[in-house]
Amino acid sequence: MHMNVAPHLLTEDRAEYERLLDEALRTAPERPELDGAGTRLTAAQLRAMALNATALITAAAASEYEHFTKVREEHRAASNRPRTPGPEESPGAVAVLTVLVPVLAGTAAAIFLLVGAVVHLLAPDAALGTTLLTAGLVFGALAAAGLLCAGAGLLLTALRNSPAESGAPDDELSRARADWREALLERGVIPFLQAALTATDPAPPPPAP
Repeated sequence: MHMNVAPHLLTEDRAEYERLLDEALRTAPERPELDGAGTRLTAAQLRAMALNATALITAAAASEYEHFTKVREEHRAASNRPRTPGPEESPGAVAVLTVLVPVLAGTAAAIFLLVGAVVHLLAPDAALGTTLLTAGLVFGALAAAGLLCAGAGLLLTALRNSPAESGAPDDELSRARADWREALLERGVIPFLQAALTATDPAPPPPAP
């Protein structure tokens, strides 16, 4: 059956409207105002009527829907906006800290240790061999410290770029969606179903002569 879509109801929200309608029909026996659902009119009949009256029903929550769509568009725009790194998080500085310092220090340590070991073997009493070995150990410690600093920097960068800061917009979007759903249900769907059931009330018997 063709469904009339209200101009202000976006296509992406049609499924949400239908889910809300189905939920209202499922819980109809728990609502006294919907007495007669399933007897005077079946759930399928009520659903078809509500789908054909989408424009009328959704208009009852037009202000909440307008707010919801506005918040959603703002949230999407904020999510798609590229994040500009600050000076302290520039890619060049991170690259130097992560790659160059440990690599250069490690290379220097290997060279000094190797040359120092050779010199020490050839001339055990030469002070140069001891000096080179000591320098190799120092550069080795510097390489290890560089790796630790790089790991800490990468961890901080990952934490900074985590989506935790988007919690507030998500909460606002959830509240806006919930407000629209509640208004649509209480001011649109339920009153429409109640009116449809009332219109099918059996006529009272004529008074006895």
